[in-house]
Amino acid sequence: MSKVLALANQKGGVGKTTTSVNLAASLAATKRRVLMIDLDPQGNATMGVGVDKTALEATFCDVLLEGLDVHKVVHHIENVGIDLLPANADMTAAEVELMRSENAEQRLKKAIAPIKNEYDYVLIDCPPALNMLTLNAMVAADGVIIPMQCEYYALEGLTALMDTIEQVRSSVNPGLQIEGLLRTMYDSRNTLANDVSAQLIEYFGERVYRTVVPRNVRLAEAPSHGLPALLYEKTSRGALAYLALAGEMLRRESQLEAARQAEPA
Repeated sequence: MSKVLALANQKGGVGKTTTSVNLAASLAATKRRVLMIDLDPQGNATMGVGVDKTALEATFCDVLLEGLDVHKVVHHIENVGIDLLPANADMTAAEVELMRSENAEQRLKKAIAPIKNEYDYVLIDCPPALNMLTLNAMVAADGVIIPMQCEYYALEGLTALMDTIEQVRSSVNPGLQIEGLLRTMYDSRNTLANDVSAQLIEYFGERVYRTVVPRNVRLAEAPSHGLPALLYEKTSRGALAYLALAGEMLRRESQLEAARQAEPA
């Protein structure tokens, strides 16, 4: 059964796309079938796995707006072991058009319905805004992964994001959960980072992933080569952190499934 996860944070520069690309690659390395959907008009997740966003004949925008068969837009990224629904600047048109459409928040969910069960995980890289595209991702998702830096303004932005998740849950997607909060670009020598991290754990408890993604040069360099860190420098701290995150997610899933099976009928 497929699990659809939106990676969302309206604050830019928090490692959201880095997490989408590297988590997708790490889950694929564990032999899971993974689809990554790029919803960001910047197309960074698309470029991050080596696809030239400027040379695309069709993107996921054509699926959302024109009803193009989603299978015709899928790119298989052989070296990474994932499938991709790509994006480029055309996705800006989707944002504008969706705002004028009826039942617009359901468009993505309907678009991926024919394909999602072909995968174990569907990861949606959301744009850095709480806009109609992000709303579509949350309506389609089972859970939200929130990558965030441990800094002062991060907590402020988190409140707005939590409000949006709650609104989606109460109105159109009651099954939506916070899958987890991921601390990114983390420097344990920074007192503020440690303080914010402690506050996150105090408030969100086990929903904060134990895995922490450190600041890492190889992680920052990898996108310019069109590769996840796992293929660019597999022994780097960044690559190992995302492998650890994939392992933590899979263990959580296994524990939840065991708990469900142990429940009396």
